[in-house]
Amino acid sequence: MPRLSHLPRRTGDAEVTILLGLYNGARFLGEQLASYAAQEGVRWRLLAADDGSTDATRAILARFAAEDRARRVALIDGPGRGAAPNFLRLLAVADPDTELAALSDQDDVWLPGKLARAAAALHGLPRDLPALYCGRTVICDARLHRLGTSPDFRRAPSFRNALVQNLAGGNTMVLNRAALRLARAAAAEAGEVVMHDWWLYQLVTGAGGLVLYDREPMVLYRQHGTNLIGANASLAARVRRARLVAGGLLRRWNETNIAALTASAHRLTPENRAILAAFAEAKQAPFRARIGTRARLGLYRQTRAGRASYWVAAAAGLI
Repeated sequence: MPRLSHLPRRTGDAEVTILLGLYNGARFLGEQLASYAAQEGVRWRLLAADDGSTDATRAILARFAAEDRARRVALIDGPGRGAAPNFLRLLAVADPDTELAALSDQDDVWLPGKLARAAAALHGLPRDLPALYCGRTVICDARLHRLGTSPDFRRAPSFRNALVQNLAGGNTMVLNRAALRLARAAAAEAGEVVMHDWWLYQLVTGAGGLVLYDREPMVLYRQHGTNLIGANASLAARVRRARLVAGGLLRRWNETNIAALTASAHRLTPENRAILAAFAEAKQAPFRARIGTRARLGLYRQTRAGRASYWVAAAAGLI
C-alpha cells in the first residue's frame, strides 16, 4: 500500500473543486463551509448541489457565497433522488479541466491541511492515471467531541477488495483530473448506484487506477443520528449491519454494484472485467462452485472479522 508519511513537496497551490452534496443541512453547514475557508496551500472553488432542501440550507450557502469576494461558489439543483444520485450529478457537471475534485458532505469539518495533503499525495503522478486519495476520519459526536478514529486499514486497496468492501469514505475523497474524467464518463452509464463513494472506489481500481489511503485522519466525521451512512464502528452498528446482511440487503447492493460496473465494463482492465464477470456468475452458482470461484478470485476484506463474516455470508448465499 502506498505510504503517505513522507509526502512530496509541490510548488504552487493546487486548484481544487469541492463538490458538496446538500439536503436539509442547515444545522451544521456553517461549520463545514468555514473549514473550506480555512484550507491552506490550495486554490479552491465550490460547486454545491442541493437535493431539495426545505430548511435554511440555501440561505446559509448564499450568505457564504456573498462573503466570498473571489466568487468561488456555485449552486445547482440536485435530481431529488437521494445522496448518491446527487453526487453523480456533481461529478457529471464538474469542470473536467480542474486539477483536483474533492467530495464533501455537509455536516463534517475539515482540518486546515486536508486539501493540501491530498494535493501533495496526488502530485507528480502520470497525467493519464486515474488516482483517488482517501483516508481515515476522526469520529465525533454532534458537538464535535472526539470519540475515536475510523479503522486503520492495512491491506492494499484493490478491485478485489472493492468488490466486497468500501474502504474509501466519500467525505475524504479527492480525485485527480484523470479520475474525475473517468467518473464523469461512467456516471452517464451507471444508472443506479448503492453509494457514490463505493462505486468510485470500484471504478478507479477496476480501471487500473491508483488509490492512496491516508492513515492520518484529516476530517472530523460528525455522528448525529441522521447520517445516511454512519461510521459503523460501534458494536450496535455492527449488529445492525449483520441484520441487514441476513435480510438480503447486501446481496441486493452487490447486484446493483455489478450492474453499474457492467455498464462501464469497457473502461475496466481486461483482468478486472474477467474478475467482475466471474464474481457475477458466482452469485448464481451452486454452493461449491460459488465458494470455489470466490476463493479463486482472491476477494478480500480488510480485517479478520470482516473476512470471516464475508465467507459466512457467501456460504449462506447472502451476498
